[in-house]
Amino acid sequence: MAQSSPEQGAVGTADLEEDSPNMIVYRKIEDIVTRIQDETEGVPIRTVKSFMSKIPSVVTGTDIVQWLMKNLSIEDPAEALHIGSLIAAQGYIFPISDHVLTLKDDGTFYRFQAPYFWPSNCWEPENTDYAIYLCKRTMQNKTRLELADYEAENLARLQRAFARKWEFIFMQAEAQVKIDRKKDKTERKILDSQERAFWDVHRPVPGCVNTTEMDIRKCRRMKNPQRVKKSVYGVAEDTQTQSPVHTHPQPSRKDTKEDVEKEILFLNTQLDRHCMKMSKVAETLMSYTEQYLEYDPFVCPPEPSNPWISDDCTFWELEASKDPSQQRVRKWGFSLDEALKDPVGRDQFLKFLESEFSSENLRFWLAVQDLKRRPLQDVPARAQEIWQEFLAEGAPSSINLDSHSYERTSQNLKDPGRYSFEDAQDHIYKLMKSDSYTRFLRSSVYQDLLLARKKPESEQGRRTSLEKFTRSVGKSLTGKRLTGLMQSS
Repeated sequence: MAQSSPEQGAVGTADLEEDSPNMIVYRKIEDIVTRIQDETEGVPIRTVKSFMSKIPSVVTGTDIVQWLMKNLSIEDPAEALHIGSLIAAQGYIFPISDHVLTLKDDGTFYRFQAPYFWPSNCWEPENTDYAIYLCKRTMQNKTRLELADYEAENLARLQRAFARKWEFIFMQAEAQVKIDRKKDKTERKILDSQERAFWDVHRPVPGCVNTTEMDIRKCRRMKNPQRVKKSVYGVAEDTQTQSPVHTHPQPSRKDTKEDVEKEILFLNTQLDRHCMKMSKVAETLMSYTEQYLEYDPFVCPPEPSNPWISDDCTFWELEASKDPSQQRVRKWGFSLDEALKDPVGRDQFLKFLESEFSSENLRFWLAVQDLKRRPLQDVPARAQEIWQEFLAEGAPSSINLDSHSYERTSQNLKDPGRYSFEDAQDHIYKLMKSDSYTRFLRSSVYQDLLLARKKPESEQGRRTSLEKFTRSVGKSLTGKRLTGLMQSS
């Protein structure tokens, strides 16, 4: 009995689904639409010639109304028009040149919706699908596919809402456009209109009734495990391939302990995942580029000349000199890496640490950097020397490490290698960056050095102008003397 209960529950769920008010209405409408499209007894579907093109697979509103009166035994044309409007409101038929889903008893052209988009397939499309559709419309240079005003407003609102995943939406729309371009022109025109009609049902024109909205009586279907949201373009994972009218739902399986643990692990991983907005990344990249702009010799020509495009190596000699320019000194303030890359900056930072009696941190960091460049046969001996000098008990230059880094380093030294001190080096680097380096930038050592580079340049500028003035005066005096001598002679 216990084994048969899930099957009975599944059958009962399917029966409830079959007997739901929506499905009863959908089945009746689909029977009528199937009869209307019958090749022998239905409405003739034809291709109409326009002035410059052809309009494929259309019928007129008058033809539909007359067929309903004839085949459904309706005497009043208004009643037939009302039934046709109800069918159109559900999206089974739609006007090809209007977003308002209603039937008119005139020569307006209508087209039948593809069974794939029928409401009986339980479509509940996401806003992501709607964003892909609108984005795809903007990529197609067709007058008939231009966005209406309300669609353009919806696209702007969705772009703001999905700012973090808009790149993914754009890629999906671009892929859909590439697929559509491979189809026949007539087929593509029909599919475009059917897709537009589908969204006119689920995202109707403002002021029109949304036939897909759920009321209290429709909320009962949410208790049905068969009802899942479907993605029109395959973006979501929970998708169906057939209508629940023709497919019996499978009984839902209860989650086991392993499933719950996997879900908890996945959610924890997502919480720890670092995410950053694309606008923030672009802003950071722009600020970085502007900061290093004057240090790029190809963008800003250096003084005295660019050694990469000339034979003058003076620029490299100035960069390697022990008397740094103001530009080099200012670069030390960008980051600790820049200060340690420059030999003069590294020496000045070491002198500052010695004044604070914490030079062992930088000396340990430099020793580990040197260890990474040592020949492999010299690494074990040098690793032991670094351990004895900085980390062993009673070491002459002991450094402060957290317990985790100390244990990892001691374990690594059982088989010493070039990267045995990696954890300890990272810890010391972060310590210097957050503490010592910020004080170094505020210290008088760095500030005096920065100002000292400005003074010689300004004094040199004044001296140069004075020399020019002296030379001009000397030339004028010499010229006057020569003139006097020539006149006296």
